Amino acid sequence: MHKNPTPPAEITWHAASDQDVMTRLDTRPDGLTDGEITERLQRFGANTLARSGGTSPWLIFWRQINNPIGWLLLAAGALAVALKKPTDAAVVFGAVIINAIIGFIQEYRAGKAIEALAAMIPEAATAIRNGQSIAVSADGLVPGDVVTVQSGDKVPADLRLIRVKNLLVEEAALTGESLPVAKRSDAVLADSPLGDRFCMAYSGTLVVQGTATGVVVATGNSTELGRINALLNQTTQLETPLTRQLARVTTGITVAVVAVVAVLIVFGIWIKDAPVGESLMVAVSLAVAAIPEGLPAVITICMAIGVRRMAERHAVVRHLPAVETLGSTTVICSDKTGTLTRNEMTVQVAWLQGHEYRFSGIGYTPDGEVEHDGVRLTTVPPALHELLSIAVLCNDSALRLEGDSWAITGDPTEAALVVAGQKAGLHANEFRSRHQRLDVIPFESDTQYMATLNRFDGKNRILLKGAPETVIDRCDLDKAGQQAVHEAMATYARQGMRVIAFAQRRDVAAEDISPGDVTQDLQFAGLLCMIDPPRTEAMDAIRVCHSAGITVKMITGDHPVTAEAIGRQLGLLKHGQGALTGRDLQGLSEAELQSTVMSTNVFARVAPEHKIALVQALQAQRHVVAMTGDGVNDAPALKRADIGIAMGITGTAVSKEAAKVVLMDDNFASITAAVEEGRRVYDNLIKSLAFVLPTNLGLACILTASMFFFPTVQVDGVNELLMAMSPSQTLWINLVASITLSIPLAFEVLEPNAMRRMPRSPDEPVFSGFIVARLIIVALLMSAAACGLFLWEYFRIVGPEPVTTARHALALAEAQTICVTSITFTQIFYLLNCRSLRDSLFSQGVFSNPSLFIGIGILLLLQACFIYLPPLQALFATAALDARAWLYAMAAGAIVLPVISLDKWTRKHRSQNMLSQ
Repeated sequence: MHKNPTPPAEITWHAASDQDVMTRLDTRPDGLTDGEITERLQRFGANTLARSGGTSPWLIFWRQINNPIGWLLLAAGALAVALKKPTDAAVVFGAVIINAIIGFIQEYRAGKAIEALAAMIPEAATAIRNGQSIAVSADGLVPGDVVTVQSGDKVPADLRLIRVKNLLVEEAALTGESLPVAKRSDAVLADSPLGDRFCMAYSGTLVVQGTATGVVVATGNSTELGRINALLNQTTQLETPLTRQLARVTTGITVAVVAVVAVLIVFGIWIKDAPVGESLMVAVSLAVAAIPEGLPAVITICMAIGVRRMAERHAVVRHLPAVETLGSTTVICSDKTGTLTRNEMTVQVAWLQGHEYRFSGIGYTPDGEVEHDGVRLTTVPPALHELLSIAVLCNDSALRLEGDSWAITGDPTEAALVVAGQKAGLHANEFRSRHQRLDVIPFESDTQYMATLNRFDGKNRILLKGAPETVIDRCDLDKAGQQAVHEAMATYARQGMRVIAFAQRRDVAAEDISPGDVTQDLQFAGLLCMIDPPRTEAMDAIRVCHSAGITVKMITGDHPVTAEAIGRQLGLLKHGQGALTGRDLQGLSEAELQSTVMSTNVFARVAPEHKIALVQALQAQRHVVAMTGDGVNDAPALKRADIGIAMGITGTAVSKEAAKVVLMDDNFASITAAVEEGRRVYDNLIKSLAFVLPTNLGLACILTASMFFFPTVQVDGVNELLMAMSPSQTLWINLVASITLSIPLAFEVLEPNAMRRMPRSPDEPVFSGFIVARLIIVALLMSAAACGLFLWEYFRIVGPEPVTTARHALALAEAQTICVTSITFTQIFYLLNCRSLRDSLFSQGVFSNPSLFIGIGILLLLQACFIYLPPLQALFATAALDARAWLYAMAAGAIVLPVISLDKWTRKHRSQNMLSQ
């Protein structure tokens, strides 16, 4: 009778011995029995990740309508139906549906990260059960199962390794560590961070070399992958600064419209003695006029144009509002490997006999030179040639040219050694063919070295490479020599370099080698020191970010020394500053964490929960945070950040689904380009909003003036309210004219100072005071011109005689048509002034945006159809205008051009005078 195993969450497995793990999980080397498997499946559940229920498409669609403006439009449409105005009702409901479809398309693809996470768990595994090795379904694994893994396998559950043979595991998705991790079976300290738990293999990671046997210590939601899954489920996506501000604007519009509508209904019925139906139709018209129905379409189209531009600069946007958020980013938290660095190990230094040799060039491209004391070497010294010979021959990797780029086969560290050799003239294939390998002792994580036996000029030679401590112990160095080597190692380690040592034994008689042949009396050859170098373009991009008022922080799972060295090269750390680790962050209060995250720019060995905590601490300081990442461990923080940016090349499916932007070249410089485009999009979006909203305010003013100041006309003895526009005509202006003219503003060129100004505050209103004042000026000019033309045209047609129904209908149609046309011309002339909100309409260059003139031409064509096509005349109750009416409408609309130009000139000169004082 077996006792119950200890639940996985109740023990630190990486700190427990092999035997303790077996005892606590009540298992054996020959595995569990069928009965034990059944019982544990019932107790611990299947080895799968919990999935949250997805939002149904209908609920997403309804969410687009379920807002104050949506309800107000629905009420206006329903009122039009009740008043037997089917055309107006159809147009209003059509506007609601169009906006809902646009919002639905934006949101539908969200929330796929959990499904991608679940796909990381392999479908099959090899387990030892009932004393036999069998293939089992991975979802049937339980704590206590004994599992074997080999090269190419995905680890099926969290394993405590008990037997290891040359095992290397790629853990970048979980830890951010750029290189495969050598595993061993010895326990580690209980407080070791995830990246230093060498006796563990975690679910979803990839075995790249060797074999191992391990005991399952956690399955499903109890694994590290499951813990990240839970964080992802708990993490909420934030609204963007613009959506928050627009929500306030739309709420304010809704409240104002409801209040004004109530006043107008009361005024029409009780003061002007108008019929109830007519008064209610005025209310419908005002609601439709004041609500910017075209606003969602304008915002979406502006952002979609930004999406296309960003894609051209290698940043693919998955969530439209992210376009604008990038422009308001104040802090970028970046991963290190592959984003700020090349993810290509590069040998930079060779140290031997107290001399230092430097290699130029970066990455796997074998172009570079060898320098000594700043002088380029034309011939390689014999001692350096011997060191590089060992590096190339005691090596299983290869370098190959694929098209215009170089690629590697094998371990990245070994490939860097091959590249260094080729820079010194040692071409691996040719050199290996001249010095035949006779035997090899492969690298193993327990021994920390690799040895080969090669033939040199008819004699055999043992070549050794490995961890410096391991190699030095096998060499015949005296105390002074050992001290010199250790000092050199410490120097290069402080620079964040990975140090590898080399040794050899000449004139070996044997034709094969064993571990006993490399235990002592080897000749020390030297050190080769390498690093994953920073991208040159990343350094430039960081400088651009700093000039734009954006702080860059590096958050990585890599070793603190490496992170600190890279941080200094990138200019992220000043003199005296250092890197903090995830362990340093534990136990800090909320206030301490906020202070720490503001004063530190490099964080290393951080876990997923640390990344979320850092993002939240920055957001608590009112920062707009962009977070980059490529691993599963990054996904919760990517989702929590204001803007999550995943890597397109090295990124996991989980990180890409959690992010709003994907970089197709994994390059930090592309983030800077995206920020630049984001600022351009925001500027052009504000221009579009500054263009659209005066029309709504003007339409509301026109209808309010109609109710309060237009006379009531008796038509065949019945009181009729004179309304300058019908609901369908106001929708024509809102949805057709406004959108047609606002879209070209999205193509305006980048403002000259866009990347030299500080990011705007998340709480900054969408419109500054001077823009609000301009909206009011334009709305008043528009409404005065439109109302004046309407009244003049209406009473010119009806004349002094009693008004008949036929004459009233004719006069009303022509007057409303000239009113709408004058508003259209006001929009056209105001559009020219919106190309720059502060400078003259020529400041951007007259023809720098040809789409502007295309938009004007399209609108004039549509307006002609609105006036002259019989189907549209019937739908919108319009009438044909003569040339005289067109000229009057154009003249009325042109008033806005000199007035706004004068306003700009006055404000600019006033600002210059204040600065000069």
